Amino acid sequence: MKKVLITGITGYIGGTVAKKLLDRNYEVTGLVRNEAHVQELESLGIKTIIGNIHNEDLIKTAVDNADAVIHNADSADDAYAVDNFIKALEGSHKTFIFTSGSAIFGGKENGKRSDFVYKEDFPLTPRLEMASRVLINNYVLQSAQKDIRSIVIVPTMVYGEGLGLKKDSIQIPALINYSKEKGAGIYFGEGENVWSNLHIEDLADLYVLALEKAKGGSIYYAENGASSLRNIAEVISKKYNLEPARSLNVQDAVDHFGPAGGYFGFASNSICSTDKARTELQWKPIYNSIENFI
Repeated sequence: MKKVLITGITGYIGGTVAKKLLDRNYEVTGLVRNEAHVQELESLGIKTIIGNIHNEDLIKTAVDNADAVIHNADSADDAYAVDNFIKALEGSHKTFIFTSGSAIFGGKENGKRSDFVYKEDFPLTPRLEMASRVLINNYVLQSAQKDIRSIVIVPTMVYGEGLGLKKDSIQIPALINYSKEKGAGIYFGEGENVWSNLHIEDLADLYVLALEKAKGGSIYYAENGASSLRNIAEVISKKYNLEPARSLNVQDAVDHFGPAGGYFGFASNSICSTDKARTELQWKPIYNSIENFI
């Protein structure tokens, strides 16, 4: 039986991945920041370590007792935590799966449409705001040269009910709540910007396949469908009996969701292809309609 350490195990992605691994008879340990969720996690069959991702000694001990690490906890922009894990794993030949995010594809288009589709073999030159995230991804991938089986997964807009303690994703619930506040489905600018998306269970299946099959130094973009933010807003209006969808200024998005959320999470394009995961890992996502889960 393989022992897998997961950070962010109380979160949406980490909790769902943990459930999928438990179903396949992996031994799963979660690194949690406080004791509040320990009993709940252990009742699910998950072992726990209390601590945080910035405690180097704790990370070293936890990694020594695991065969693989799946790092989800606030990971995409935290270079300090990533470096702690790489340092602890160096020379071990163990697996390190790192969770990034597809805002790295964003062009700050302010609601305008772009049809460019990113693939893993395209050179990626991110905007300044997302440059550090790409540097972190590359650092993880290059750690394969330090005898670490390092893998990066880049989820797009994730939807559906999580299988762990946290049931809800980030973008869709946030947009639903904001739309309810405004009394109508909300998009920003023209709302023609498009995000690739995928269901949480399909994403978790990809993690399992990557753990079992992927080569070190591999990056996988994860999607199975796409939708414009205006289309999503229109579905929200209908489902929640709100007024017809309407546009707000991108500045309103920035004021409410912060600059990263406003410019990139809700007003940029983020479109990619997942052919690589399908071909190399035989990944076969099932769900392909975000509209059915809003």
